[in-house]
Amino acid sequence: MARIVSLADGIAELVHDGDEVALEGFTHLIPVAAGQEIIRQGRRDLTLVRMTPDIVYDQLIGAGCARKLVFSWGGNPGVGSLHRFRDAVTHAWPVPLELVEHSHAGMANRYVAGASGLPFAILRGYAGTDLPTVTETIKFVTCPFTGERLAAVPALNPDVTVIHAQRADRAGNVQLWGITGMQKEAVLAAKRSLVTVEEVVDELTPVPGGVVLPGWAVTAVAPAPRGAHPSYAHGFYERDNDYYKQWDAISKDRDAFTGWLGDLVGSAR
Repeated sequence: MARIVSLADGIAELVHDGDEVALEGFTHLIPVAAGQEIIRQGRRDLTLVRMTPDIVYDQLIGAGCARKLVFSWGGNPGVGSLHRFRDAVTHAWPVPLELVEHSHAGMANRYVAGASGLPFAILRGYAGTDLPTVTETIKFVTCPFTGERLAAVPALNPDVTVIHAQRADRAGNVQLWGITGMQKEAVLAAKRSLVTVEEVVDELTPVPGGVVLPGWAVTAVAPAPRGAHPSYAHGFYERDNDYYKQWDAISKDRDAFTGWLGDLVGSAR
């Protein structure tokens, strides 16, 4: 059964220096509060994994938490580039950042393989692209039945996966709905997992199209109201578009970002 903990205690217990960490969420339910708590606690040398890293990964990279990024697309959705990400890649500021780039399909299949206990996944992909020439974790195999040439990618098994969901019950069963992306697979593939939630309730009410992660599959649950802000949480609050626009200006300038970072870290005191 998953334990109910505070967000600060959950990050302190489950996220360690040098870990491979996946913070998954697609369009909504992005675990921003958890990512910012990782920054506050000063984690370093992380391998960050995510299908679509956006501003919370920009923040983690700019804060010097990451040494490697495993991803399939990165940007400030609807606005533009991730400037702290760009600065780390082009100028090694604040620290150098190693990149491992895949396609969306490749990343999704890697999570599925990890969740299934398989060593790798096979897909029809990467043909005609340059990614196999720069990404060592893309290989090609021949189907023993048809002779077809297929791409193979290794399973993803993060040390810890962090996601955000709408709610959990007191036994640690988690319920999320809306656009769910690869959260379920990322949790099942991980050695440890932390789920932040909008609320903890006595009983989960069925929701059409909802995903339930049983308490035995989750390490810990942390109440974090508005923990996905500025992304949205379906049924709870809408996307804060102004935040994404403001982040573009903050992240473009190192001094502005350093000031934002000082305010964030100081807010824990």
